[in-house]
Amino acid sequence: MSFVTAEIDSKLGALSRDDADLADFGIVKVDDEGKIELYNKYEAELAGVTPAAAEGRNFFTEIAPCTNNKLFFGRFQNGVAAGELDAEFNYTFTYKLRPTNVGIHMKRDKATGSNWIFVKKK
Repeated sequence: MSFVTAEIDSKLGALSRDDADLADFGIVKVDDEGKIELYNKYEAELAGVTPAAAEGRNFFTEIAPCTNNKLFFGRFQNGVAAGELDAEFNYTFTYKLRPTNVGIHMKRDKATGSNWIFVKKK
């Protein structure tokens, strides 16, 4: 079951930075190509990358290149292409930090067409 709260899930189309920064998990909003539009405080602290340094860059190739594979980016691309993204899986981040086990939940908000990557350290 997802760690994403019902409150966050219900606000996806209009989630503010303040709301995202209050979450106890990482929240990354990306466009259909993977360009970061919002990067919350939890994710910044986990990855050691400030929101200012992350936003505007590609999540899969520039910020977390260890996700640029079939398991992670492939699922994202397939979900975006289908217009339906709701995937949960365990993953190990290996870029810029020692191997870190996390839970991932990727979701597309159908109403706004926005894509979200949620990250929770295990």
